[in-house]
Amino acid sequence: MSPLDISLADLIARLDEELPEANELARISEARLRAQTLSDLGDQLIDHYVSKAKQTGASWTEIGDAIGVSKQAAQQRHAPGPFERYTNLNRHSIVLAQEAARTHKHDSIGTEHLLLGLLGEARGLAYEVLIAKTGSEQRIRDAIEEAMPPAGQKALRGHIAFRPESKEAIEQARRSATDLGHDWVGTEHALLGLIRTKESPAAQILHNLGFTPDELRETIKTEITKRPAARNEQ
Repeated sequence: MSPLDISLADLIARLDEELPEANELARISEARLRAQTLSDLGDQLIDHYVSKAKQTGASWTEIGDAIGVSKQAAQQRHAPGPFERYTNLNRHSIVLAQEAARTHKHDSIGTEHLLLGLLGEARGLAYEVLIAKTGSEQRIRDAIEEAMPPAGQKALRGHIAFRPESKEAIEQARRSATDLGHDWVGTEHALLGLIRTKESPAAQILHNLGFTPDELRETIKTEITKRPAARNEQ
């Protein structure tokens, strides 16, 4: 087994470099946030290979043995969920949204956090569409920060729940993919889901930046046809 191309020393050096003025207590808080992000990514890594194993005909008993849990626990943990058809990049955008909520010490994940997550995944089609329209990543970030609720008093531990409008945006992303005849849900569909969730903070931000649902849908349709080979990674 090859070791991961990352070490504790690397993580410490990066945190210290990015927070040179922070005291040790502040660094503990930041370290906890980063540990949660790593944990979320680890769960997604396992989910990816569980899905691959199921596609090759592996049983839940075999998968449970590989994970080190019972068949029932494996089924429960890996039951199809709202992100079942999400691409790897789109799953990562969700992790980034969770991290954004924690960083701002918010007790729930809003559509504004989801939009920040898409902006943080620069490899996704959603990022390309956003920048092509606005011409500036910082302009979008400023608009999101302006719409953000005030920071909380204390960062939450563990799971952070989605707000109702965020759950609606996730559902709208799946519907957008289905409407376009796609069997995957990429960052581009997530962006459509946000603007289709009317009255949400993200939809208002996108409208203020000059986006409309119909124009955005047509832009995404056009862009997807240009990159069929990479579509399942967007």
